[in-house]
Amino acid sequence: MNNKHSVAHISLLLVAFVWGLTFVVVQNAIAFLEPFTFNAIRFFIAGLLLFLIHIVFTRSKPGHFNKKLITAGMKVGFWLFIGYAFQTVGLLYTTSSKAGFITGLSVVLVPLFSWMLFKLNPGRNALIGAIVAAGGLYLLTMTDTVSLNIGDGYIFICANGFAMHIIMTGKYSSKHAVLPLTIVQLLFVSLLSMIFSIATEDWQTVLNPSIMFNMDVIMALMITSVFATALAFLAQTAFQQYTTPARVALIFATEPVFAALAGYLWNDERLASTAIIGCGFIFAGMIFAEIPKKSKKAQLEA
Repeated sequence: MNNKHSVAHISLLLVAFVWGLTFVVVQNAIAFLEPFTFNAIRFFIAGLLLFLIHIVFTRSKPGHFNKKLITAGMKVGFWLFIGYAFQTVGLLYTTSSKAGFITGLSVVLVPLFSWMLFKLNPGRNALIGAIVAAGGLYLLTMTDTVSLNIGDGYIFICANGFAMHIIMTGKYSSKHAVLPLTIVQLLFVSLLSMIFSIATEDWQTVLNPSIMFNMDVIMALMITSVFATALAFLAQTAFQQYTTPARVALIFATEPVFAALAGYLWNDERLASTAIIGCGFIFAGMIFAEIPKKSKKAQLEA
């Protein structure tokens, strides 16, 4: 594995780390501000921030926002929105533990979709690592029940959305300028979230000062907009071109591990022994996927 791959994997692991640690922050915020409204504002702030950075650093160059890039960014953003939208709806009907497991199934869906859509062979070690990580996700998140309901179906659509987002990011990140591509996808998610917010939520809460100036909401919007959205998706778009979608999905499977760590540190939540074993399985799956495959010649000489 060369240096670019190592840097990419470490950077993507940091993205999962940030997402995991901010999970508690988002939960606290949506207790005051409805989820679609929160995402509309969060992604708009993130997209606007990156757009301002783009203007500052490209003043002497023509804009990169051509038709092909905008189309690519909208495709990537659409699948990201599907992930967030159906996760939000699904959580109304199912438990957060089951939602965490089903969402994490994208670790298996990514190599499957990559093979079905683009005939990309993820490799034996990556497949085994994905299965081991999926088992770890089960142990980490599924505790007292395995019965299914309509919310679980919505969450499964969410998992498909996140899986396709990883695949589409891999497809377009090497073909377009990273910063403009990230800006378009984030603003498109904001637009779609705003449409759903107006259609399904009381969007007038945005005009309520007691809600918008609530410290939990302000802190959550600032932290998630800058770190968990602008910088996180910029990093994913920039570094995913140096690795495979299957490995990205494996790395992102560590998000619930970091979320559990955040819950332990900030909310004094305790992990069951099976959950701790599940965390170990997830990291074992990541490590196994990185084991280089032996060549046929090496196998014959062994």
